[in-house]
Amino acid sequence: MSILPSEIHSALSQLFQSLQSNDNASRSLAEEQLNNEWIIARPDVLLMGTVEHVQAAPEAGTRSFAALLFRRIASKPRKVPGFEGSKELFLTLQQPQKQAIRQKLLECLQRETLSDVRHKIGDAVAEVARQYTDDDQTWPELLQTLFISSQSQDPGQREVAFRIFTTTPAIIEKQHEDSVLPAFTRGFKDSEISVRIAAMEAFSSFFASLNKKAQKKYYPLVPELLNILPPLKEAGDSKNLMKAFVSLIELAEEAPTMFKPLFHNLVQFSITVIQDKELGNPVRQNALELMATFADYSAAMCKKDASYTSDMVTQCLSLMTDVGVDDDDASEWNSTDDLEAEESDLNHIAGEQCMDRLANKLGGQAVLPPTFNWLPQMMISNSWRDRHAALMAISAISEGCRDLMEGELDKVLGLVVPALQDPHPRVRWAGCNALGQMSTDFAGTMQEKYHQVVLTNIIPVLNYAEPRIQSHAAAALVNFCEEAEKSTLEPYLDDLLSHLMRLLQSSKRYVQEQALSTIATIADSAETAFGKYYDTLMPLLFNVLRQEQEKEYRLLRAKAMECATLIALAVGKERMGQNALELVQLLGSIQEKITDADDPQSQYLLHCWGRMCRVLGQDFVPYLAGVMPPLLELAGAKADIQLLDDEDQIASVQQEEGWELVPLKGKVIGIKTSTLEDKHTAIELIAIYAQQLEAAFERYVLEIMEKIALPGLAFFFHDPVRIASAKCVPMLLNSYKKAHGERSPAMAKLWESTVDKLLEVLSAEPAIDTLAELHQCFYESVEILGKNCLTPTHMAAFVESAKSTLEDYQVRVKKRAEDQQEIEDGEDESEDALFAIEDDQQLLSDMNKAFHTIFKNQETSFLPAWARLLPFYNTFITSPDSTQRQWALCIMDDVLEFCGHESWNYQNHIRQPLIDGMQDEVPANRQAACYGVGIAAQKGGPAWSGFAMESLPALFAACQLPHAREEDHVYATENACASIAKIMRAPTSKVSNAQEIIPHWISTLPVVNDEEAAPYAYMYLAELIERANPAVIAAADKVFISIALALEADTLQGQTAQRAVASAKQVVQAAGINVNSLLGTLSSETQRTIQAYFV
Repeated sequence: MSILPSEIHSALSQLFQSLQSNDNASRSLAEEQLNNEWIIARPDVLLMGTVEHVQAAPEAGTRSFAALLFRRIASKPRKVPGFEGSKELFLTLQQPQKQAIRQKLLECLQRETLSDVRHKIGDAVAEVARQYTDDDQTWPELLQTLFISSQSQDPGQREVAFRIFTTTPAIIEKQHEDSVLPAFTRGFKDSEISVRIAAMEAFSSFFASLNKKAQKKYYPLVPELLNILPPLKEAGDSKNLMKAFVSLIELAEEAPTMFKPLFHNLVQFSITVIQDKELGNPVRQNALELMATFADYSAAMCKKDASYTSDMVTQCLSLMTDVGVDDDDASEWNSTDDLEAEESDLNHIAGEQCMDRLANKLGGQAVLPPTFNWLPQMMISNSWRDRHAALMAISAISEGCRDLMEGELDKVLGLVVPALQDPHPRVRWAGCNALGQMSTDFAGTMQEKYHQVVLTNIIPVLNYAEPRIQSHAAAALVNFCEEAEKSTLEPYLDDLLSHLMRLLQSSKRYVQEQALSTIATIADSAETAFGKYYDTLMPLLFNVLRQEQEKEYRLLRAKAMECATLIALAVGKERMGQNALELVQLLGSIQEKITDADDPQSQYLLHCWGRMCRVLGQDFVPYLAGVMPPLLELAGAKADIQLLDDEDQIASVQQEEGWELVPLKGKVIGIKTSTLEDKHTAIELIAIYAQQLEAAFERYVLEIMEKIALPGLAFFFHDPVRIASAKCVPMLLNSYKKAHGERSPAMAKLWESTVDKLLEVLSAEPAIDTLAELHQCFYESVEILGKNCLTPTHMAAFVESAKSTLEDYQVRVKKRAEDQQEIEDGEDESEDALFAIEDDQQLLSDMNKAFHTIFKNQETSFLPAWARLLPFYNTFITSPDSTQRQWALCIMDDVLEFCGHESWNYQNHIRQPLIDGMQDEVPANRQAACYGVGIAAQKGGPAWSGFAMESLPALFAACQLPHAREEDHVYATENACASIAKIMRAPTSKVSNAQEIIPHWISTLPVVNDEEAAPYAYMYLAELIERANPAVIAAADKVFISIALALEADTLQGQTAQRAVASAKQVVQAAGINVNSLLGTLSSETQRTIQAYFV
C-alpha cells in the first residue's frame, strides 16, 4: 500500500524517465531538478517515493533503476543543524520515516521475483545496513529477515541474503555468532550453486571482519567449504569455480592455517585445475593465485607439504611455455613496435610472477632443487618455448634465491650466456632478460667477478638483426652498468659506445630511445672517464634537441635531454665549457614550445633542470625565472578527487591511467594519482634547488613555504608528498638563513610559522613511516636554527606529541604481542608485521635524534618539559624489547651530555639502567650504556665521579667478553675503552689506583672502528706517553701497534693524528724499540700507510 499521494508518484515517474534519457541536455536538467527540488527540499519524500517505485512499478527496468537511485541518494552527505560535519542522507531522516522506509525495503526484497532487480534491492538494503553499523546503530529486523531468507524455499531469497551479508558483515553482532555457523553450513550445502557461491563470498567477508581469536571457531567449516569445489570442476563450471577460488584466496590471506588439516588435498585439487586446459585460463590462473597466496602468508605450511613446491614449480614452468601461440617464428612479435602491450593476463606472465613469489617466500633451499631438476633439460629442448621458459625462470627466481645462487653463478651463466646465440629470437631476448635481471639481483658480484663474461657476450648482441633484441640487450646493459664501478667499465667503454652509437641510427624509434637511456646510464657510472667520448656524443644530442620534431618523436627528444644532462653531470662544468650554457638555453627553448599536457618532455625536463642546477651551481641562478613557474604550478597542485556514484562511473575511471580507486563507506573515491606523483616530484626538485643554490634561492622561499611545503606536510591524499615536503622544509630554512642570518628578524618570523606547523603535524600524522620522516624534518630544522630556537611552549608541544606517539607505539606493540600468540608453531611472522616493526624502530630512532638535537640546542631549558616523559623511560628501560631499552639509554646519555651538573637530579632514573646496560647482551645497548658512563665522568661534574669510578670493573668486563672484537660487538668494546679513558682523564676523577688500572686499559686498545671514541682514547694515551708513564713504556710495542692500526683505519684525523704520531715516536724511542721490527708484524699495505706518517 502506497503512503505517498499519486501526484508525487507521477512527478517521480516523469523524473526517473528523464534521468534515464539518452539526451544529455534532458538528463542534466533532470539531475538539477533531482538535486534542488527533491534531495535538498524533500529528501524524505524522495526516498519513500523511490522505495514505493521499487515496490509497485510494473516494469522491471523502473524497479531496478529506482533501487539503484535509492542507494545513491541515501548515501549522499547532508548537513545537520547542531552537528559538526555532515551525515549520510538516510540517517538524517526522522525515526518514523526511517522505520517506514526500512520496512518497505524489506518487503520489496522478499516479494521481488526477478534476480537482477532483487540484487539491486539487496544492494540498497545493504547500503542502509552499512550506514547503521558505521553509526553504531542497529537494524533489528534485518538480521532476523536475512536468517529467515537464508532458509527460504526460494533459492533467489537464499542467495540475496548471503549477498547482503557479503556487503555488510558487521550487521552480525557478537551475540548472534552462534547462529552463523549453521546458516553458513546450510549455505555451503545448498542445492543451488548460486547460493553456495554466495554463501562462500559472504563467509569470506564475514570472516575478515572478525578478530584472530574469534576466527578460530569457524575453522570447522573448512571441509564443507572445500566440498563445493569438486562438483564445479567436474561440471566444467569455470565461472563459478573462479568465484569460489576468489573467496578462498581472501580466506587464505586472512588465516592460511585454517586450511592446514586439508591443505594437501587442496594443493592436489588446485594442481589438477591448473593443469586442465579445458577449464579456461582465468580459472587456472585463479587456482595458481590461491596456491601462491599460501606461499605469501604461510610459507612454513607450504614447505612442509610433501608435494607443494615441486608441483607448483612444475606447473609454473608449464604455464611459462604457453608463449607465442600462433607466432612460432616470432615474426609478429618482432614486427610490433608496441613493447608495452598488456600481457598480464597471459599464462606465461602468471607463471613467471608466481615463480618470483615462490622464490621470495619459500627461499632457495625449497625452490632451487625442483627448478633445476627441470632447467638443464629445458635448455637443451628442441622446443624454443621450453628454452624461453627456462631462461625466464632464472630471471624470476634470482632475487629470492640470491644467497644460494650467488655461489653457483658460474653454472647459471653457463646456461644463460649460450642462449644469446640461440637460433630463436625470443630465446635470445630471454637470455638478455636473464642477464639484466641477474645484474640487478646479484649486483656487485656480477660486476666485479663476471664483467668480462657478461660484457663480451652481450655487446655483440647489439649488432643482431632484430630490433627488439637490440633494444633488450641495451636495456640489460642499463642494469649491469648502473651497478658497476667506473674502473670496471672503463676498459669496455670504446666497444660499448661504438655499438650504442650505431643503434642511434636504427630505423626503430624505440631502439634509439633505449640506446640513449643506456648511454646515459653509462655516463652516470663512468663519471669523468666519459669525458673521452664527450666531443663525439654531445653534438649528436644537441642536433636531436635542436630539430623540430613531430609528436611521435617527443619521447626520443626527452631521452636525448636525459642523456645530455647525465653526461653533463658526469663530466662537469669545466669539461663542458660553453656547452653548459648552450644546453640550458636549449632546454628553455624546448620548454617554451610544450603545449600538450601529455607531452613526455615535461616530466623529463623537470629532472633535467635539477641536474643542470647541480652542474652549474650558482651559474644556474639566472635560469630560475624560466624554470620555477611550471615547477611551482606542479608543486602547488590540488588533489583531484571524485566521488563515483555508480558502476558506470567507476568503470570509466578504471579505464583511464593514473587513477586510484578507494572504497569508503559504501562509496568509491577516485584519486588522480598521476597529478599527485607530479606534485611529489616537483617538491623533491625544489629541495634540490634550495640545497644547491642556498642564499640565491631565497626569493622563492616564503612563497614555497607558505603555499607548498608547509601545506604539503598535511597533504593526506599522498604519503610521498608529505615525505618530500618534510625533506624540503629544512632546505628552505637553510636557504633563508644563508641569505638573512640565523638571528635576523626575517628568519625569526619564518621560523615562527614553520615550527608551529611542524609541531602540529607531529600530532596528526597517521602513517608511521611518514611520522619518522616528520621527526627528521623537525630535528634538522632545529639544527639549522641553532641555539635556543625553541620556546617553552614549543618544547611542551613537542613533548605532548611525543607522549601521544609513544602511547600509540605501546598499543601497537601490545597488539603485535597478542597476534604473535595466535601464530601457530613453525609459522613465521607475516611480512606486514616485520615491516611494521621496522617502521616502529625507525620512528624511535628518529624521535631519539629529535630529543638529542633539542637537548643539544636547548640544554637544561628542555628538562622541565622532558621530565613529563619519565614514566615512559622507566617502562622502556626495563622492557624485554632491546629497541625500547636502547631508546631510553640514548636519551639518558643526552641528559648527561648536555645538562651537566643538573643531570644528577635524575640519577635515580639513570644509574641503574647504565649499570644494567653495560652488561646487556645486545651490543647496541651495551655501547649506549658504556658511552653514558664516560659522558657522566666527562661532563656530569663531581656528583657523578663516584659512580664513574665504581663502573670501571663493568667497563673492563665489557672489553673482555669472548666476542668483544667481533663486528657486531666492536663498537660497544671501543666505547668502553674510550669511557675508561674519560674517567681517568676527568678533572673530578676519584680514581686512586690509576697506575694499577693503566696497564689493563692499554690491553683494551686499539680503537679502529669508532671515529668518535678514538680521539678520547688516543688523547689519553698521548698524555700518558708525554708524562713518560712507566706502564706505557713497559707496553711500548702494544702502544705503537695500537696507534699504527688506528692511523691505518683513519679513526685518527688532523691534530689528533699528529699528536698520536709524535707520541708513538716518543714511546719507541724511550723504550729503545726498533720500529721496523714492529712494522714487520703488520701487513705490507698497513706498513706503507704507517711509514708515510713516520718518514
